[in-house]
This record gives sequence, structure tokens and C-alpha cells, in this order.
Amino acid sequence: MPPHPNLDIANRLDEVAALLEEQGASPFRVNAYRGGASTVRHLDRPVRELLAEKGTAGLEALPGIGEGLASAIETMVQTGRLPLLERLRGESDPVALLESVPGVGAVLAERLHHELGIETLHDLETAAHDGRLDQVPGFGPRRIAGIRDALAGRLARIRSPVSPGLPPTVAELLDVDAEYRRRSAAEELPRIAPRRFNPTGAAWLPILHSARGPRHYTALFSNTARAHRLARTDDWVVIYHDGWGSEGQCTVVTAREGALRGRRVVRGRERECEEHYGVGWERDEEAS
Repeated sequence: MPPHPNLDIANRLDEVAALLEEQGASPFRVNAYRGGASTVRHLDRPVRELLAEKGTAGLEALPGIGEGLASAIETMVQTGRLPLLERLRGESDPVALLESVPGVGAVLAERLHHELGIETLHDLETAAHDGRLDQVPGFGPRRIAGIRDALAGRLARIRSPVSPGLPPTVAELLDVDAEYRRRSAAEELPRIAPRRFNPTGAAWLPILHSARGPRHYTALFSNTARAHRLARTDDWVVIYHDGWGSEGQCTVVTAREGALRGRRVVRGRERECEEHYGVGWERDEEAS
């Protein structure tokens, strides 16, 4: 962190508020980030000291700092990064995110992203448990075990202790996906200029800020090397969510095979999607 970390944190929270306002997010969310910035800017002690002494509970006790803001501030103190701000600026980089995990360097991060299509920490956690990492050169049992341990601690901070195992429903995610694609096609959404794969600096990437109850959503087309290579940048939609004490992200795509072919599917939750659409039962009957 810089010499004046409180001021730096406050400035970044203010920038989040400005970008959210510019991109059409709810005034409530904009004001929450502005209020949090003001609180941090006027603290009489460094945020790092408060976190070390009282944890995020100490931050949440401050005026205008809720659970989401406390988590964002903790992330800035620990890593020097604010992922939400990077997304709003168009700077999101899945390879850099994977590289931040102990045991995953630059070369392995590139391999994970390009060969396995891993884009998020949740994707990496799944791959570390389902055997896919075992097949990638450079990942032995000890390294994989270390990655599992690192992710268990890191992801535990963004999983709600009050409502464990309750991510957004498939129906809600597909509804956000439909809203994003409909409003993007109608050119109703603001566009940002992503830093990656955008040599001309054009503002081409539509961004949606929406809400379902207390949960906030940000949706964008996938701007990854793999999406560009497969010409799926106008199909893959990355959805970020926070609220109800948890945060995370997922990717929604059009299935190209199987019972879900031609339908929008939340990657990694295909079985739930089959139940949502009422398909796949023929396969189960044949198997029985």
C-alpha cells in the first residue's frame, strides 16, 4: 500500500462510486461507496491497524461501512487491489487473478486459463478437486494440496456464515443474463473500453448494473483470450454478484451439445439448468 493508505483507499472507493454512477448503477449503491470513502478518509488511525486489532467487524462498526465495503477494504489492504474497480475500468485480468494464488506463477496461470478455460478462483477450486489439475504439467500432488489450502482460506472470506451454500439461483442468474443480452442488443447500456485485447482503445464492451432484492449484479461479455480465440465474445456473459453476505461470479454460455444444446447455461451448474428447463429426464430414464 502507498504511504497514505487511508487516502488511497478512500480515493479508490470514490472512483468506484463515480464509475457506478456513470454506468447507471442504483443511487443507493453509489452513495454507499461515497459514504464509505468519506468514513475512511476521516479515520484517525490507519485502516490496517484497525483490521489487525478488530478484523472486518471493526470496519463494519464504522458509520456507512457494511459487510460488502468492509470486505472490499480488507482486500485492498491485503492485496493492494480492488477487483470491482478493475472491472469497472475494464481492466479485469483472469490470468493475473490466478497468478495471485500461492503456487501458481505466471506460466501456470496462462496454462490454466488457455488450456482449461479457468477464469475465476471458484473455477480453480473446482479443478483442484475434480482431477483436472492432475493432468496439467507442473501440478504435482503437493502443489495441488497447497492450492486447495490457499483457496479454502481465501474463498472462506467471501462465503456467508449465515447462509452457506446459497448462491444465486440458476433462474436468477439466467434472468440477469437475459436482461444483459436484451439491453445490450438494444444498445441501452453504457460501454467501457477494456484494456486487454483492445489496441484501439474503443469503448465496445457493454456493462450492466442490476439488482435482485439485496443482491447486486454486474454483467459483461467475456473479454478473455479464450473467448476471443473461439469467437464467443458475443455469447459468453460473465456475471459478478454480491449481497446477502457473499460474493462471487459465474459465466453463462449457450450450450452446444447434450440435452441443453441451444439453451443458456450457467457453467458448472449444468445439472441445475437441466432441472430449470425440465430437460435431461430422458437420459436419466435410459440410464435406469
